[in-house]
Amino acid sequence: MKNYLKSTLGVAIVALSLTACQQKTQQASSTNKDSLLMSEPDSTLFDSVIDGKETHLYVLENSKGMKAFFTNYGGRLVNLFVPNKDGQLINVVVGLKDLNNYIKTPDAYYGATIGRYGNRIANGKFTIDGKEYTSSINNGKNTLHGGAKGYHYVVWDAKKLDVHTLELSYLSKDMEEGYPGNLTVKVIYSLTDDNELKMEYTATTDKATVLNLTNHAYFNLNGEGNGTILNHKLQIYADKYTPVDSTLIPTGKIEAVASTPFDFTKAESIGARIENANEQLKFGLGYDHNYVLSGKQAMGMNHAATVTADLTSIIMDVYTQEPGLQFYSGNFMAGNNVLKNGTKDDFRTAFCLETQHFPNAPNQANFPTTVLKPGQQYHTISVYKFSNK
Repeated sequence: MKNYLKSTLGVAIVALSLTACQQKTQQASSTNKDSLLMSEPDSTLFDSVIDGKETHLYVLENSKGMKAFFTNYGGRLVNLFVPNKDGQLINVVVGLKDLNNYIKTPDAYYGATIGRYGNRIANGKFTIDGKEYTSSINNGKNTLHGGAKGYHYVVWDAKKLDVHTLELSYLSKDMEEGYPGNLTVKVIYSLTDDNELKMEYTATTDKATVLNLTNHAYFNLNGEGNGTILNHKLQIYADKYTPVDSTLIPTGKIEAVASTPFDFTKAESIGARIENANEQLKFGLGYDHNYVLSGKQAMGMNHAATVTADLTSIIMDVYTQEPGLQFYSGNFMAGNNVLKNGTKDDFRTAFCLETQHFPNAPNQANFPTTVLKPGQQYHTISVYKFSNK
């Protein structure tokens, strides 16, 4: 009888133990799921009215589990979830928690659609057909990313075309921020089933103007808030770049990257030479320079760059129809902003690869032109494709 009781008691204990383990496993699974869900932006925190127009958060998805979150305030990519080699979703784009933080932050460009002119224009001045124009000065003595109220501060008209696709449009009126012409702009952001984030820009104008559109996403392929990007491996398919002066305006020269810290023609860690004694690195406080793409073709476009994360092994390839690529190594990030996951945007914890025409092109005759005239259509495509080792 004692043996029977012991046996019965043992079975009961084992059963209880198994039940407890199952409950813990279920709780852990639920916690992991909840953690993933909690890492996604709260859409209600992006609902508002600015300048009489409604703002919202829009979600795009593909069949592989990728998700992209956009707000029409500034046409911003808020977060981008990409599967790693184990199928876990990693948010590779640095984004702020809510709309209010985007409005208040002095670091205005996170994830934004940039215009009317991406990058810098010297002294804010340019000439078209013999007439001089002046844009607002917002970066030292220069204009940066469109001026004091560039497209990163406007509310775009948004239309979700399907689960994969978001269309943003905006009428930039004649002389807005000093740029001539009523410019009708449309950007289509889409997630393909090949794990590509595709950006397609079109625009027309009723008066000759200058135009250089891009997106200013900040990437960390190890995950948002997951430390430095200096150990990411970077390859840029460019053997030349445009050196700058102390205000980060191109000098007009196009120089070889060979034998300089700017040579990423072979994959190299971002941080390998970033502290070298080099005047150009001193001017930019690191990398903040335009690369002249070599014309290496893939997918019918310039293959601009390949980046590989050191911790997640996520790979990002950048393709574009643009002639240039601005590489920015997060040199002005200073922990001013709390990110969605509670970490801060500390020094060099994200990088940017902005597809573009060259900075200050309106004032450099030897750079590809950025003038758009009536009757012409501006049209350009860039793609950020994700894979794993």
